[in-house]
Amino acid sequence: MKWRRISEGEVYLVLENPDKIEESIRGRTNVYKQIGDKYLKVTLKEISDQTFIISVVDKGKGGQDED
Repeated sequence: MKWRRISEGEVYLVLENPDKIEESIRGRTNVYKQIGDKYLKVTLKEISDQTFIISVVDKGKGGQDED
C-alpha cells in the first residue's frame, strides 16, 4: 500500500462504508469507495470469522484504471 500511496485508514474507510460491493473469483469480494480523487478497490476473502485483504488498488477517478 505504501508504493500505491494508500493508507491503512483509507482501507478501513472502504471496508466500513463501501460505495459498491461485488462478488469476484475464488470466493473473493471486491469492495469500492471514492475517497477524494481516489477510487479504491479492496479485494478480500472471508474465512470463518476472519477477513483477509488480498489487494488494494486505486482505480483512478470515477473508477477508471490509471495508466
